[in-house]
Amino acid sequence: MSNFSIGSLRLFKRGRNRSRRWVILGIVLMVTMTTGFIVWPMSPAILDLRNPRSLGVISLMEHWRQGDVIVLVRHAERCDRSSNACLGPADGITRLGSTQSQQLGRSYAGWGLGNTDIMHSPITRTAQTAQFMFDAPSVSQQWLADCGKTMRDDVLSHKQARRNLILVTHSGCISDFEKQTGFKHAAASEYDSSLFVWVTPHGKINVLGIANMPDWPTTPSVSLNR
Repeated sequence: MSNFSIGSLRLFKRGRNRSRRWVILGIVLMVTMTTGFIVWPMSPAILDLRNPRSLGVISLMEHWRQGDVIVLVRHAERCDRSSNACLGPADGITRLGSTQSQQLGRSYAGWGLGNTDIMHSPITRTAQTAQFMFDAPSVSQQWLADCGKTMRDDVLSHKQARRNLILVTHSGCISDFEKQTGFKHAAASEYDSSLFVWVTPHGKINVLGIANMPDWPTTPSVSLNR
């Protein structure tokens, strides 16, 4: 065989080996990315509450009627981190935040709060948010400010059978809860966001999704408890 033929054969083999390496590398990257999404799920699904016919919203409404829902609500816009006018003390919320909280509260009132327990962190911004959201009384709870490694268990321990539970708390606390329920890399919650959780009769937690202010209908829905 000529030197030219031998050289061509060697170049061909090198090219084929190089192609194989790229294919193998591509497969490894795909497996790594896929595994990463499985092992490290991102944020809970967004619930578009403006679309009452979506499967996610239908499921949420049914669980709400049955009193099997926990909601973690982040407080309204912080006064000390905004250029908007403050409602009062610097550790409270802004006037814009109070208006948005009232709007959010009307949406929950439209769902019906007759079988709902409401609790809030004792920090000023969460207490004010709860005050503007609800006409019903809200109970101050220190654990909703402390959070940490027991957040999931604390949330579950305050859920009464056949009664929904709304918890007005902080973004760090919501993050703790998300991490402890399988969402270790969830994005930080927005002001006045609502994380919806379904608790089964056996006490198992299922995260249904999250709704931010733009995900709510502009006109509150009619009561679900008619």
